Amino acid sequence: MGALQRFEERLDRLVNGAFARAFRSEVQPVEIAAALRRELDDNAAIVSRESAIVPNRFVVELSDNDFERLTPYSQALTTELGELANEHAQAQNYRLIGPIIVELVLAKDLETGIFRVTSSSQPGAVAQPRAAQPAEPLPRPTLTGRLVINDTAFPLTNETTSLGRGSDVDIRIDDPGVSRHHANIVQSSHGYTVVDLASTNGTSVNGERVVERLLADGDEVRLGTTATIFRSG
Repeated sequence: MGALQRFEERLDRLVNGAFARAFRSEVQPVEIAAALRRELDDNAAIVSRESAIVPNRFVVELSDNDFERLTPYSQALTTELGELANEHAQAQNYRLIGPIIVELVLAKDLETGIFRVTSSSQPGAVAQPRAAQPAEPLPRPTLTGRLVINDTAFPLTNETTSLGRGSDVDIRIDDPGVSRHHANIVQSSHGYTVVDLASTNGTSVNGERVVERLLADGDEVRLGTTATIFRSG
């Protein structure tokens, strides 16, 4: 460990420990954001020269005073913190196994100005970035359908949206029962159609196994053990 790294760790302990107790300074959101970035960097599991897997669920423990002060803004604050963490993950080329979740909780053993961040990995569906393609006008109006997976909505803006467990699909589903290239959702002037790609465990709509089916609002599309809900807009 280099001298600079040791100095940074000592400074972090002072700011988050003795100084906070002495001056009763309140926790600021920017401090939490910095801690989330450190948590991502410190827990990155390298899988290749160009990629590392990082946690996607963060629990921020706060003292009574800090928790009471920040709770009225918790929804907006956790959303903003999640977006900042996601931007940092993308900038560092980190891989996520599910959407980033940030939660504020009360910890009775903490004093004002002191907080803890713990992280873990929670599998889920993650939208994968696609290489930029030249923009071409569609000869039909763009529909506004979306697929809801574990309370997260994924817009179906592409003419063809691929689903599966592979790393090269548009919506990746971390489910061992889902094939690498499981199904496509195709957008046309008639609406959205789910097309099974000869997957191992098949695709079902409202409990009925299908090869191809035009979707209606509220339909349950099941891939492996993962149930998704189609919303037409």
